[in-house]
Amino acid sequence: MEQASILVIGGAEDKVNQLEILQTFWQRAGGVDAQLGIIPAASGEPAMIGEIYQRLFENMGCKAVQVLDVREREQSEDPSWHNHLGEMTGIFLTGGDQLRLATLLADSALLTALRFYRERGTLTLAGTSAGAAAMGYHMIAGGGSGESPHPALVSMAGGLGFLPGVIVDQHFHNRNRVARLLSAVVMHPECLGVGVDEDTCAVFEADGQLQVVGRGTVMIVDAGEASYFCEPQPHSTLPISAHNLRVHLLRWGDRFDVQHRRVLPPLLHHCSA
Repeated sequence: MEQASILVIGGAEDKVNQLEILQTFWQRAGGVDAQLGIIPAASGEPAMIGEIYQRLFENMGCKAVQVLDVREREQSEDPSWHNHLGEMTGIFLTGGDQLRLATLLADSALLTALRFYRERGTLTLAGTSAGAAAMGYHMIAGGGSGESPHPALVSMAGGLGFLPGVIVDQHFHNRNRVARLLSAVVMHPECLGVGVDEDTCAVFEADGQLQVVGRGTVMIVDAGEASYFCEPQPHSTLPISAHNLRVHLLRWGDRFDVQHRRVLPPLLHHCSA
């Protein structure tokens, strides 16, 4: 069976009006038949954040929503997660601190179970803000903004590995994070950089396509055909140099072939000129 979708949300998604992104996740996870799990492990207030999302999905009509409140490493090592996740159709990773999230889940029984059911195609996965940042194998753990791109501008760590060839940054244009994503991609040119704005979602489909949902943009940074890199040294504050990077700016309805790194014909845009 093919894998289900992965939804990478830039944070601050609409929770009041049309709830387009949260509705998209719920529908992809089964709609009225969905059985959802909320993992608020990235948050400093997991009980409150978990309850907020639980109520949101219940108000949409979801009949089965659980908060998987993992606060200690020992909890994520419980082997019973394998059977527990087997009943679920969707998992939502909330915002907070992506380094905390990765530390709690890395190489754990919970992460192993998540990967198992993802590979079986029975589990739709979504992450917002910190939950989105942790999706790749290489994860942006922190960094600055408003400077020229340089290696010290971005702090990298190991992520959860659901999107191994992708580096995600979130709250993207809203927090002026273009330079730090460029810095990360130059240090890991084999990866595709994906910067996602607030209230915007990059939906990674099972067939390898990316589709944009929401009101902002998704920036793709592709170094696959770059002709020159300046050999950046870790922690250096010297500006980087990179030639022939490819950059794509995608909005609602735009699509991108992740495997072949090319833009696809868009869906009909729902905004006027």
